[in-house]
Amino acid sequence: MAYLRRLLVDDVPAFGLVRTPLGYVLLDRSGMSALAERLNGAVSWSAPDLMSRLTRGLTGVQRGALSDVRRLAVARTLPRGLAAMLRKHLPQGTNYLNIGHSNLTDRVLHATAGLGGRVAVFIHDVIPLEFPQYQRVETIEPFRDKMRRVQAHADVIICNSADTLERTARVMSEWGAVPEGIVAHLGNDLTTPEPDMVPDDLPPSGPYFISVGTIEPRKNHALLLDLWDAMGPDAPTLLICGSRGWNNEAVFARLDARTDGKVIERAGLPDGAIAALIAGSCGLLFPSFTEGYGLPPVEAAALGVPVLANELTVIREILGNIPVYAREDDRYLWENTIKDMAGAEPQARKKTPFQAPDWSDHFNIVLTSL
Repeated sequence: MAYLRRLLVDDVPAFGLVRTPLGYVLLDRSGMSALAERLNGAVSWSAPDLMSRLTRGLTGVQRGALSDVRRLAVARTLPRGLAAMLRKHLPQGTNYLNIGHSNLTDRVLHATAGLGGRVAVFIHDVIPLEFPQYQRVETIEPFRDKMRRVQAHADVIICNSADTLERTARVMSEWGAVPEGIVAHLGNDLTTPEPDMVPDDLPPSGPYFISVGTIEPRKNHALLLDLWDAMGPDAPTLLICGSRGWNNEAVFARLDARTDGKVIERAGLPDGAIAALIAGSCGLLFPSFTEGYGLPPVEAAALGVPVLANELTVIREILGNIPVYAREDDRYLWENTIKDMAGAEPQARKKTPFQAPDWSDHFNIVLTSL
């Protein structure tokens, strides 16, 4: 959304490529603007057309979105006609920006390279190749194939941190020359805390800590549960905000077995409620084994909330000495830091808010480099 908003206000021709179940759709600036209005909720999706209703495996919202992008299109084609469609409608020298890890196919990369501009791909992390033990088995090889195609076809890779660029280059160097790299820290659309959006049974009474993120092995919730087991009935409350992920049945079982009310699990809270709960906490806990960027610590620091995090290079790169760092195997330091934070007076907990990177800085780096 940040890229879409930025490119819509730029004074250059801009187009959007959308993949559909039947092929590809091309949007011009007007079509992208109309799509953005629907994505941010300013305009509702239309009723699904016949073709969308006949497409299997879609939700109602997806059917409406599919109908709208076809209505907004300046051109559309079956997959085999992608290169010809782009040559017909786009100016020679058009750059291609791929911001997610989607559509990194030989077809798309060849077709966009044929426009004579530069192909730039945003790499958010290469964790599936570095730490396959944290991934669903079926996702690892497809991710490897995507990264190999990026290494072979991209002119530029955009990375959210110097740490991500270094790790990406290390992986890609095994396959050949590494594309030019750009480091641009993510901008942050910081959510304003909205206490009115917090459910009636939250926040917990007394001091509490918060963890934000999907409950998956990489996020290391097991360490937090170990710490709360060790602290026993005198522990502060731990609020885990995030949906349950994959390959984590042992942690799910431990969460289900707890009856003492000292660990609260909650999924699906709106952003304003999450921000309010972070702001009212004794600190945000971030024991993750590895990250490409790590937004929750950045958001907590921007609210002036203490952060206790695993010793990760990328967190130091973004936040410097603002967090308290503790290795994931140093449980003594984790436990004692949590107790100290919980015992601090509320006025002593508040830190000077961190000035998070903004999107203007991000785009100044990326668009100037292109």
